[in-house]
Amino acid sequence: MLSLLVLPILATIAIKVFKKTSPNGKITVYLGKRDYVDHLNNVDPIDGVVVVDSEYLHGRKLFGQAPDETMGLKFTKEMVLARALIQPDSQPSNQISELQQRLMRKLGPGARTFRFQLPVTAPTSVTLQPNLGEEGKPLGVEYALTTWVAENQDENPHRRSSVSMAIRKVQYAPVSRGIRQPSAVVSKGFAMSSGRLNLEVNLDKDIFYHGEKVSANVCVSNNSRKTVKSFKVSIVQQCEISVVNAQFSREVASLQTKEGCPIMPGTSLHKQFFLTPLAGNTKNKEGVALDGRLRDEDANLASSTLVADGESTGSAFGIIVTYVLRVKLNCGHLGGELLADLPFKLLHPAPGSEAEVRIRAEKKAREIEAHHKRQSTLNDTDDDDPNIVFEDFKRMRSIDMVDS
Repeated sequence: MLSLLVLPILATIAIKVFKKTSPNGKITVYLGKRDYVDHLNNVDPIDGVVVVDSEYLHGRKLFGQAPDETMGLKFTKEMVLARALIQPDSQPSNQISELQQRLMRKLGPGARTFRFQLPVTAPTSVTLQPNLGEEGKPLGVEYALTTWVAENQDENPHRRSSVSMAIRKVQYAPVSRGIRQPSAVVSKGFAMSSGRLNLEVNLDKDIFYHGEKVSANVCVSNNSRKTVKSFKVSIVQQCEISVVNAQFSREVASLQTKEGCPIMPGTSLHKQFFLTPLAGNTKNKEGVALDGRLRDEDANLASSTLVADGESTGSAFGIIVTYVLRVKLNCGHLGGELLADLPFKLLHPAPGSEAEVRIRAEKKAREIEAHHKRQSTLNDTDDDDPNIVFEDFKRMRSIDMVDS
């Protein structure tokens, strides 16, 4: 049984609590959230409350481990990052959150608090989109918080007497996107021909949010004797799986045009292009990295992997995701191509930031509009009990999520 519990804090304010019960009904786990933020120098602690039937224990012990990390490229590897015996009053009082205190008061003496800490080196959650018709668990990095009753911690959890909750380790954009404007300049000379073909590409910012248009300024200066016949502008997602040293890339947005062409010798072209990288445009592309919501209509492309200052993405672990804006000039069979790659970051805005509030409001407005269209002939119904609300989850292939 998987449900969403809403507890009141004040008369007009409530918080959501995720709740899951073991199949035998003896263990129930409560979490305040299922996305845990990597702040580069620390990670949000995984803290919650578990309630277990005292008669069911019969001298046995309650264990928890957080989390199992699953990675894959035609193989699976699981690692336990933290494990602990969950006992009454085992968590220091100065580490008990306000939500845990409220749950303890509501759930009674059988409730026990727990707290796990993920290492900063743990990879972020990423799922690779499978091929159409491919069965089995998709490749990626997943986390699961598991709680079970056993004689000792080496005893494997039994499905009927354990609770496993899928969670995610995520990263967000800095509150301020800064003023950096990336640029790339490349040029090409031709054998048996004087002069060079020059290409300059600029972006108006270094960080773009999911769903936001990426504006590219392209400047071509043809000082050669060759003619530019067409060009292609694309956004390429690059993935590196560190554990097997595998690398691959996928186009997530592109356009090819002859507008402004041919660019003759001694002429130039200045043009602005707009591309929007969206997961919805890559549904049939195997290997595209997503944020873990394979069956969610609002699934996003995986965010760029962030590392602490002074470190490179080469030191990161797991599935490292980067993005580049690629501009390719076509000079025909004899002239070949000139290519420029300009890296940028694709991320979600930080929770609570102005950008996040704006994007959430826009999304909510679209949902309300769509709901009204579907329910135009029905009357809205109100919940008579504002104190507790249960909401079913949609089960997804990689992770169960509920938008708060």
